[in-house]
Amino acid sequence: MKTAEPRQVKTPPSTAAPVRLIAFEQRALRRSVLTVLLIVTLWMVALWIFQSISHFLFLLMLSWLFAMAMEPAINWLTERRWKRGLATALVGGLVVLAVVGLGAMFGNLFFNQLASLVESLPDVITSVISWANSTFKLALDPTTVTSNLNVTPSQVGSVASNLAGGVLGVVTSLLAAVLNAVTFLVFALYLAADGPRVRTTIGSWLPPARQDVFVTVWDIAQAKTGGYVVSKVVLAGLSAVFYSIFFYLVGVPSWLPLALLVGLMAQFVPVVGTYFGILIPILFVVFTSPVTAVWIIVFATIYQQIETYVFTPRISTRTMDVNAGIALASVFIGAALWGAVGALIGIPIAAAIVALVDTYGRRHELVPALAAMNEPDQDESGHGESGRGESTHPDLDDAAPATAASDHATS
Repeated sequence: MKTAEPRQVKTPPSTAAPVRLIAFEQRALRRSVLTVLLIVTLWMVALWIFQSISHFLFLLMLSWLFAMAMEPAINWLTERRWKRGLATALVGGLVVLAVVGLGAMFGNLFFNQLASLVESLPDVITSVISWANSTFKLALDPTTVTSNLNVTPSQVGSVASNLAGGVLGVVTSLLAAVLNAVTFLVFALYLAADGPRVRTTIGSWLPPARQDVFVTVWDIAQAKTGGYVVSKVVLAGLSAVFYSIFFYLVGVPSWLPLALLVGLMAQFVPVVGTYFGILIPILFVVFTSPVTAVWIIVFATIYQQIETYVFTPRISTRTMDVNAGIALASVFIGAALWGAVGALIGIPIAAAIVALVDTYGRRHELVPALAAMNEPDQDESGHGESGRGESTHPDLDDAAPATAASDHATS
């Protein structure tokens, strides 16, 4: 029996490209590896240094904002032939005296009321959950909710005991806060007193073409952001004063910290700050005195109109307004980066950025399709004889008759 011989299959010649060997010069390779390692090491060291001094940089930024807030008063004094150092000392001293005086007058009352406010949080949450269960037929467990929110009686008691010690107890237990306050005040006064010298020193390191840009950027940040901070602080103070008087008269418990919370949230948390600020004191009284909650809503509605049409136009005439979406995003970003203080300074920083973008950003003319989207707003504002606002773009003005003719032909 013959065995089958294996068939030989002819393979076509390979068309693959020839293999090329790449050789690295050892000295160049060693130099490249060392360069990459050096760059990575320097980057890690820079990150470590930044993390180590990030708290100081944050205090420095706060000092810069406070120095800009004092700038209008300092300029008012220097225009009347006061020396800048003396004017800075006077303005800063008045601010410190005001803070110390308010702390001496209301500090102990504030911390005692804040402690009682914290102690009442579990009862308020339990009342809200009971109302929600009975109204919406839910089955929420108050103990589980308070535990998830970290407001159990034991945790709240420890926080309240620390707060009830008054101003002296808080200051003595937080020596780091005193050091931070001193650092903040010293740098704020230095930046305010030597502002022109700081600008000239920084400008001397820049080429002449960049010095004009630097001066413009500094002036915008100082005029707009500083005025924004001052206006918001004044409006928040007015709001806190009026709300504290009203809360005291109607018998709201912990009226001082709640009024301060309403004032801060209404000014530094855009869009929803007023509503959340009012909702918190309402929750503390609605289950014990519903009539008081109704009075709070009525007073908030009236005061909001007074603030919008009387206080704000007179205080914020020279400050810039920030888009509500940008302001709200800046609050969340600032809170994520620096906590509660970051939420307060997020909007001033956003105001400076928006001012710079408006100054150096390049705007383009709108195409007719986009320009037509502004027509309803212009009609409502009543600009122009026909209700159509005057266009700021000549190309769009030239295109308006053609558009009107086509609309007439279509109709």
